[in-house]
Amino acid sequence: MKGKAALLASCFILLLSGCMGGGGSKVNPMLEARGKSFLLKGVTGLEQVSQITGAQSPNHTDLYAVYGTDLGSMMNDGDRTYFVFGDTFGERPEGQTGGGGSYWRSNTIGYTTDSDPVDGITLDGMITDDIDTAKELLPSKKIDFDEMTKIPTHGVAAGGALYLYYMSVNHWGDPGKWDTNYSSAAKSVDGGENWTLLDGLKWPADSNFIQVSPYKVKTSDGGTEVYFWCIPSGRYGGVKLMKVNEEHIENMAEYRYYAGNDKQGNPVWSSDMNAAKTVVDDTTGELSVVWNPYLERWLMTYLKEGTGVVIREGLTPWGPWGEALDLVKAEEYPGLYAPFMNDRYTADGGKTIYFTLSLWDPYNVFWFKASLEK
Repeated sequence: MKGKAALLASCFILLLSGCMGGGGSKVNPMLEARGKSFLLKGVTGLEQVSQITGAQSPNHTDLYAVYGTDLGSMMNDGDRTYFVFGDTFGERPEGQTGGGGSYWRSNTIGYTTDSDPVDGITLDGMITDDIDTAKELLPSKKIDFDEMTKIPTHGVAAGGALYLYYMSVNHWGDPGKWDTNYSSAAKSVDGGENWTLLDGLKWPADSNFIQVSPYKVKTSDGGTEVYFWCIPSGRYGGVKLMKVNEEHIENMAEYRYYAGNDKQGNPVWSSDMNAAKTVVDDTTGELSVVWNPYLERWLMTYLKEGTGVVIREGLTPWGPWGEALDLVKAEEYPGLYAPFMNDRYTADGGKTIYFTLSLWDPYNVFWFKASLEK
């Protein structure tokens, strides 16, 4: 019995040491690259599952005067998932391609408690105004070369509130190129019904922090940090990384920017956004990043102009990141953009991922799935 007890004790010590870092603290697999290699080989089984918005969708969003819209990034708060849409229009001429139509709103939100992605997403409703049409959340001037629109890029629930990050668009230019005034965020404390602009959070138009994809990560002391993968305006810049403690999310001075690694390979974080290093060097549009439990790796999806939607695997938030692999080819779905994932919507332990995808014709949001191969 003594020998068995000693053996069990030694096994426990080995197990414990394998779960601890050199400083005696738990290693977070989301933040540790050592001992890892790339696993993702490609995707199979790509399928358009359903349509989320528009008169032809099962959700019949035309009942909310949403005949055409795009984007569809997602944020979770409790059992509810919010789908955030961009420029939204009412009735449209038959056969119209792209944005346009009556009753223009710069941004709208649908919400759901549907946690089963297999047969599509059933919206429980939309945030509405006094006449029960989808409400413009963040009003814009709608003046070209001033403020054409306010486009939401992504949101996150933090500290009991919702935070919606957006870019103020000055002018839509050539395809894939546009000018912005700045990027910022808005806050809601009533489930998305009303929003307050956070003017203290503002990144300049020429920065790499115009469009963001956030993800919350637990810290060793029990807190939460929000990581943001960020790109400039348009679809032709690389990805940089910033983070902030959840409790300081409204304080611009608390944001830290990934500035490379030290000699030991540990990330260096700077208070100076100009010190930020590129973590993915590519032409990236409308990116989305989540942690995937099947690979136990990060996944990044984005539009690569001229190619289509691609997917990359990351060992840590700052990399290294694997090669861009085809997810949805442009020739198969012309006018595709905005591939947004949400870690709530997977199947088979994360092997199957679901994501929104916008199609310029018919200018609506669709629900897709694909299986990861490793």
